[in-house]
Amino acid sequence: MNTNTSTPPRILRQGRRWLAAGLGTALLASSLALSGCASGASGSGGPASSASPADVILSSHGLAGRDAAGVIDALEAQDVDDRPAGLTASVRPDELMLADGAGHQASLPIPEDRFYLSVAPYVSQTHECHYHSLTTCTGELGDTDVRIRVTDDATGEALVDGAMTTADNGFIGLWLPRGIRATLSVEADGGTATAAVSTSGDEAATCLTTLQLS
Repeated sequence: MNTNTSTPPRILRQGRRWLAAGLGTALLASSLALSGCASGASGSGGPASSASPADVILSSHGLAGRDAAGVIDALEAQDVDDRPAGLTASVRPDELMLADGAGHQASLPIPEDRFYLSVAPYVSQTHECHYHSLTTCTGELGDTDVRIRVTDDATGEALVDGAMTTADNGFIGLWLPRGIRATLSVEADGGTATAAVSTSGDEAATCLTTLQLS
């Protein structure tokens, strides 16, 4: 009786091939898992899907946690040379529209009872503007002392009346009641200018650049 219990060479060779294939598959799976962890760790520390586009845009430009009014006030006051590269911020009657160079787009609502109007008086040079861009618009008279008066046409109430200074971008930002018609006058550098403004409707201008001082 044959008592030889050794495994035939052909079966040994097959076993070695199966073992090698199994080890290769395990190593590949381990490599992919490590690659996925590294890719996820390159973000801001949390899952990308947990942050809204607005949060991503604001956080990447030092504006995290601000509402529309806070973002508008911060960007309007910023020096032109410090404007964030790649960020666009357009003021509409009811919302602030944001976009960045990475393709993120978002909007922040402006309170229903408030309206933002940005005013750039000038002497000799201006540009056409309807919706104010907080990151690209520039006026002629940056860091200039002016006197602004805004009077409600219906009631005669002075909504704004005082001395102000234009920002580095040449604009003065005014928060006005929504849904009114008013008369705005400005004095600066020995000149004056007046314009009718409206804060009513979805297409009301948020940028006023026609105030030529004379």
